[in-house]
Amino acid sequence: MFQNPSDDEIRSLLERVKRIAVVGLSPKPDRPSFGVSQVMQRAGYQIVPVRPMVSEVLGEKAWATLKDVPGKVDLVNVFRRAEEIDAVVDDAIAIGAPAIWIQLGIVNEAAAARARAAGLMVVMDKCIKIEYMRLCP
Repeated sequence: MFQNPSDDEIRSLLERVKRIAVVGLSPKPDRPSFGVSQVMQRAGYQIVPVRPMVSEVLGEKAWATLKDVPGKVDLVNVFRRAEEIDAVVDDAIAIGAPAIWIQLGIVNEAAAARARAAGLMVVMDKCIKIEYMRLCP
């Protein structure tokens, strides 16, 4: 049974992360992925949109896949349906991401277990914005 990291572990993750690749970041301001990423960007994180067929979101160049993103990614934040998480985990492992955050309402136990087995820190079924505001005032 999946268990999220402790508050202290999540706080530590949020304190060391600088660059967040957001898979499924919508260019539409009314979508949760946009609002959450905008708050994180304003908090000082570099947001890297990962969404095919979009050139930019929040003023940042968008990439079609995680594997296309140049440079190091500190955290992969995922706004995709549960059945699409497996492929994202595969890509996160392939690029050597140290952590993956699967947003509130999205649960894929098998993918989370695979990510953990590959050495990634996994946060699942939690909102990064809510946790940031709660743990990093």
